[in-house]
Amino acid sequence: MSIHGTSDVAALGTLLGVWAHPDDETFLTAGLMLLARRAGNRVVCVTATLGEHGTDRPDQWPPHRLAPLRALEHRASLHVLDVGPPIGLGYVDGTCDKVNVATAVAQVAQIIDDVRPDTVVTFGPDGMTGHSDHVAVSMWTSYALTISPHRARLLHATVTPEEMRRQRPTSDALGVFRPGLPATTPRSELALRLSLDDEMLDLKLAALRAHASQTRRQEFAVGTAAYRQWQQEEAFVAANPSLVP
Repeated sequence: MSIHGTSDVAALGTLLGVWAHPDDETFLTAGLMLLARRAGNRVVCVTATLGEHGTDRPDQWPPHRLAPLRALEHRASLHVLDVGPPIGLGYVDGTCDKVNVATAVAQVAQIIDDVRPDTVVTFGPDGMTGHSDHVAVSMWTSYALTISPHRARLLHATVTPEEMRRQRPTSDALGVFRPGLPATTPRSELALRLSLDDEMLDLKLAALRAHASQTRRQEFAVGTAAYRQWQQEEAFVAANPSLVP
């Protein structure tokens, strides 16, 4: 495993991830969470929704059936990563951009006050994929940190131009990103970059496979080798650089 930018994940302290749907944290931060737990750090995961509309077969998987399944998958995935059950904000999948911003920000700020993280990680302002829920959650988290009396460094998940070029065939095959997304960050500007070794990739894939309702067909569509390579790197840029150790 190579770690660039911040040489010791332990220095990130207690880690709080704030995400929109079950599996967001696994795609973007599974390696980071694993390393943090191995360093003995506390890791807490927040999810805004249950992802109950995350299907192209709503007749087979209506929200009242998919929501509890995704909740079970989420707990199983986090267990692989040695992380406890998530904290849910209770919003409806696909509506985060329509909820009362002040209410959502206050919820996240209260969690920050309760958890007292040293590091908070979430999407960048573009939401990585452009999903409106992702964009809203990124905004809530930034605002929450400005109103909370607790100071914590804020990291945004990102991708380097080099990694984006390497990933492009798989990303295009899966239709993950909208045109022009995601915003990339040069390596020289990263706070942290993880290149996962085989052991860590095995665990990350196990955590992703726990989200079977979302990932089974993805892996089948591109093949395990490409899917595995697609998940090899995790990168983060500091939203408040002065607080990064």
